[in-house]
Amino acid sequence: LDQIAQSPVHLFDEPLAIAVQGLGPRQQVTLRTSLRDETGELFQASAHYQAGDDGELDLARCPALPGGSFSGLEPMGLLWAMQPQKPFWRLVKRDVQSPFLLQLEAFEGHGERRGRLLAQAQHERAFLRDGVRRVPVREGRIRATLFLPAGEDTFPGIIDIHGYGRGLFEPRASLLASHGFATLALAYYQFDDLPQEPKEFHLEYFEEAVNYMLQHPQVKGPGVGLLGFSKGGEVSLAMAAFLKNITAVASINAPVAATCIPFSYKDKIIPTVTLYEHKAKATNSKFLDYSEVIDDPFQDPGNQSRIPLEKAEAQFLFMVGQDDRVVKSEYYATEVCKLLQAQGKENFQILSYPGTGHCIDPPFFPLYHIGSHPVFHKQAVLGGELMAYSKAQVHAWSQIQAFFKKYLIAN
Repeated sequence: LDQIAQSPVHLFDEPLAIAVQGLGPRQQVTLRTSLRDETGELFQASAHYQAGDDGELDLARCPALPGGSFSGLEPMGLLWAMQPQKPFWRLVKRDVQSPFLLQLEAFEGHGERRGRLLAQAQHERAFLRDGVRRVPVREGRIRATLFLPAGEDTFPGIIDIHGYGRGLFEPRASLLASHGFATLALAYYQFDDLPQEPKEFHLEYFEEAVNYMLQHPQVKGPGVGLLGFSKGGEVSLAMAAFLKNITAVASINAPVAATCIPFSYKDKIIPTVTLYEHKAKATNSKFLDYSEVIDDPFQDPGNQSRIPLEKAEAQFLFMVGQDDRVVKSEYYATEVCKLLQAQGKENFQILSYPGTGHCIDPPFFPLYHIGSHPVFHKQAVLGGELMAYSKAQVHAWSQIQAFFKKYLIAN
């Protein structure tokens, strides 16, 4: 038996060709993938297949049969369908300089009890393409990591801002750099000597990060892009409203008003919108749904907490999950774009994904649909369905890159 086909090291977000050769005609097999995260927690997926008349099994041509983690023609299903053995555990990559190791196994038959092991292979899923440089940044107040693509050229610059959650989050930035963008993964609290519990977010800090990028000899100006998820999207929108040199903002499931922590810039303050924890709803799954707890910034005409995006010069790409249970992101994006349109602006587009919840990660990260709420720290429904989410990940990731190429390289 040949091993499951494997290429050299792939990036985590790139597709993988999987095939098994040397099987019997129409032989039934179960394929299984396994991956352990950096804490040792196990993620797995399995699927039932039948080889062709020639004893070949190529996942690009053979549909999975019912009974496994997924069914149908899904060449990448063994990656996107992986789920943790420990319930509600999220796959996180802290050290992007080492790959995840993926185990692939082929077993005989489709039984409840595993059949004989027929073939196995290991495959590395990397976060840094060869030549990409990882540069820790401590310049002035900035605490960040800069990822530079291979080579001596100048590259379009992006600042990547993650949501609520301590520390510095590097996987998305490292993958973007592997696709040709100089990307700064920016921490903004609970990291190093940054404030643990900030009373407000000073936009001057983020302005310093913009200036750092534009002064870097390998960042192609004249402006930068921002990629923000959840709270990071909210921060990105506030930056676009108040700071110069921001050309393009891709916002993933973000509020459009200040939540929990006010923003300040020079003499201006954006106060926080009210959260009503009692509006959390119980669900069948015994986990709370917090989607209604944020006061609606569009229903109160004098609301000061809404971010004044009409002041921004940037292009906006709003990516929203229709099943987002943390933020009513589709509603917010729609209402904000109506306000922009009413002012004669056309600097926005919305990508709306059905069956997709709050977390939209790069491709092939497992669905994280129930987990700790970023503000209330209780187990909450975050939203999303496996199959729809796997499609949304791939589409959103390609659209993010196309959006930044269009607006950061064209200048």
